Amino acid sequence: MAARTAPARTAAQHQSLLHFVGNAAWSDEAVLAKVREMVLPAIEKNGPIEAWIIDDTSFPKQGKHSVGVHHQYCGQLGKQANYQVAVSLSIANQAASLPVAYRLYLPEAWTKDRTRRKKAGVPKEIKFKTKPEIALDQIRWVCEAGLPRGVALMDAAYGRDSRLRAGIRELGVAYVVGILPDTLMWRPETSPRRMDKPMNNTGRRDEPDLVSAKEVALALPKIAWRTVTWREGSADQLSSRFARVRVRVGYNKLIPEKLSPEWLLIEWPDGDAEPAKYWLATMPETISFERLVDLAKLRWRIERDYQELKQEVGLGHYEGRGWCGFHHHATLCIAAYGFLIAEQATIPPSGPRSAAPVPVPRLPDDYRPRGSARAA
Repeated sequence: MAARTAPARTAAQHQSLLHFVGNAAWSDEAVLAKVREMVLPAIEKNGPIEAWIIDDTSFPKQGKHSVGVHHQYCGQLGKQANYQVAVSLSIANQAASLPVAYRLYLPEAWTKDRTRRKKAGVPKEIKFKTKPEIALDQIRWVCEAGLPRGVALMDAAYGRDSRLRAGIRELGVAYVVGILPDTLMWRPETSPRRMDKPMNNTGRRDEPDLVSAKEVALALPKIAWRTVTWREGSADQLSSRFARVRVRVGYNKLIPEKLSPEWLLIEWPDGDAEPAKYWLATMPETISFERLVDLAKLRWRIERDYQELKQEVGLGHYEGRGWCGFHHHATLCIAAYGFLIAEQATIPPSGPRSAAPVPVPRLPDDYRPRGSARAA
């Protein structure tokens, strides 16, 4: 990049670019706002925004000095390792998605270590927050920013958190979230009988009617299950066996009158010994079965986001150690990703290219790439 932008002063330009990413005092929020302004119309050409997708991604690291690095279980590696985690929120429809909020998760050990905080340049206002708390902050910010409203989608790592679900409901945002099979709830034909004490996600032991999501699924009659097809990926039509039923799930500090029924959606593929996935959804009772499954499965777009951000535009290639540089690098990667989305929208799948090619500047005849041997 330095050679392309300043071939006559490549080394100096290289240092300038490193400073621009690692330490320069420009605003991530302002740049991401400009990216949204330019990219959102291209996404909405294919339909309105349907979802706000919450997820996180990890970055394996060696050593202990990179900001936020912590030794814990890493799903990407399948073992305990040192890695960083960032929580993001993407706005999406069936055609495309774009991250609009992105923040590093700072483990509690980091928030209490003044020496490491100062060395990594962590702002004083950054306090310890769990990943679900960061996610709720991002959803609250999207609401305040006035972005097109979508249904909040999350996997079970977030959906299992009752405080997060309750917080989303209080913001007036609908959700379709993954949950664990042991999540407790009341069957459709029963309702809470004793709510004189606060209730957490595991349920109170003195409430005999509470059963797990798995028990609800196993008790459903055969007629409740049906095969539903949805679109996932670039072209393939996938299908599986689903059932849905209205249930009530307890939330901390809520009284019985506020325990509104929710959809429990269950996926049980043919041939499997037991159900594979469970979701809770605060969607209207009138929503079609196909639409409910379609929303639950739309979360695949965040997987595509991270795959392309890491493999195509280098999200995982940052080698600095500071807070500022970590977020600057991610912002620039998101900007590049947004550019690709906008450019793709100008190229009809079966029509001629409508975007003019960008000319590549010619390098000087005497230019020698940094580190290469001189020609005779």
